[in-house]
Amino acid sequence: MSKITRRGFFKRIFTIVFTVLLTTGAGYFYARYIEPKQMNKLKHTIKHPNIPKSFSGIKIAQFSDTHVGHHFGQAELEKVVRLINEEEPDIVFFTGDLMDNPLEYDGSYNLINILKQIKAPLGKFAIYGNHDHGGYGTETYEEIMETSGFTVLKNENTTIELIDKSQIYIAGVDDLMLGRPDFNETLRDIPEDAYTILLAHEGDAADSIAEQFHVNLQLSGHSHGGQVQIPFFGPLITPPLGSKFYEGFYHLDDLTLYVNKGLGTTREPYRFLAPPEIAFFTLERQ
Repeated sequence: MSKITRRGFFKRIFTIVFTVLLTTGAGYFYARYIEPKQMNKLKHTIKHPNIPKSFSGIKIAQFSDTHVGHHFGQAELEKVVRLINEEEPDIVFFTGDLMDNPLEYDGSYNLINILKQIKAPLGKFAIYGNHDHGGYGTETYEEIMETSGFTVLKNENTTIELIDKSQIYIAGVDDLMLGRPDFNETLRDIPEDAYTILLAHEGDAADSIAEQFHVNLQLSGHSHGGQVQIPFFGPLITPPLGSKFYEGFYHLDDLTLYVNKGLGTTREPYRFLAPPEIAFFTLERQ
């Protein structure tokens, strides 16, 4: 019989109390209808000596985990596009889980005309999440994103180059749960002194990345910030490969990890203390 720690005991008590609050009255209404509809713009500055001087001021937008079809529809996606375009980013990243279940969502190709409207003069890039592979959606997702103007990175990397020939590397690994991830292939032939951004759906990949590879910034999603958090204790439930690093910034040696809380929900349509977000990063040479 496993021993329950003092912290574990109190977390169980808080979990029971919060479960009751979130399934009754005002708590339920807020977690079901208010917080999931929020779309916060979070703005950050990323500093590093390997960022080329000409890239200082370049703005990146990251959105993730829309889960269209599970209480997140085309109207909500149109709002996301509008909020992104308002900030006039140079680069846009989507870090996976476009539809909750590609097999069941019958409006998938309607998303193309919406995603096409995202403007990013230096490029739009996407990777696979576990839900993008689920329900035999692998080819559907790739077709939607590429027709929408996104470059889908699947165990590969590319560069963004400015007029002065300075460049940064963008790498994207296949989903760790349902794909066929290959970090060696993803990061192949990237120079050691190049500023490198890795897109990886699951944040917990960062431990392996920091130990074995040269990556400066990893952008992830997947965890939804836990969807429901308990004050002082953190999320009630986190998904596999999204439990150690579940929201915001983490620093592992030279690697900076950012885990986006995403925009949609899955399994249950609730959010509490984990509001949806679109993240914006401005690069700056340190």
